[in-house]
Amino acid sequence: MSEIVETPAGDARITWHTAENARAVLALGHGAGGGIEAQDLQALAQALPSSGVGVALVEQPWRVAGKKVAPAPKTLDTAWQALWPALCAPGLPVVAGGRSAGARVVCRTASELGAQAVLALSFPLHPPGKPEKSRAEELTAAGVPTLVVQGGRDPFGHPDEFPGGTRIAEVPEADHSFRVPKRAAVGQEEALGLLTEAIGDWLAGLGLASARG
Repeated sequence: MSEIVETPAGDARITWHTAENARAVLALGHGAGGGIEAQDLQALAQALPSSGVGVALVEQPWRVAGKKVAPAPKTLDTAWQALWPALCAPGLPVVAGGRSAGARVVCRTASELGAQAVLALSFPLHPPGKPEKSRAEELTAAGVPTLVVQGGRDPFGHPDEFPGGTRIAEVPEADHSFRVPKRAAVGQEEALGLLTEAIGDWLAGLGLASARG
């Protein structure tokens, strides 16, 4: 089921993957180079509802409008903040998640919006080849329990580059899109399975319960 949500940046779209006897919602935003068709977002949308976690795939207004270039971070944040009430509408705790640029958005807004936790997929810790331009402060400022899921060979930040104390689930040999090379010890489906299992276990450990009791 999809719904259009008006925001100051234009119309956003939420595609719901609901769960029976849901105990929480995981809202997932996309990156600056693609949309909700990303394989990690789709894998989570298929895997999590059976465990009682509904998934809301969120398309930013620039994607809904068919544009190819993402706007400034402030505009992304404004749209996310405006659509947040729609994500909370089912009356369930909401975990804010996103991949790449979407991960930065949820880190910047989580505390203000009252997100229960943050899931950062392929967090772009720094531009490729420029580790001195770190975005670690965005991540550490989230203010809520945070899980980073990172590919072992992500040029935007290897798992061992993150600040001490960061909770990280590594997908071995995966790149920024969680693609693994053919020579990898794990195949593509297995890599995505590792991702969804790690996230499912983390969500279960948060102890979320419905706001409706």
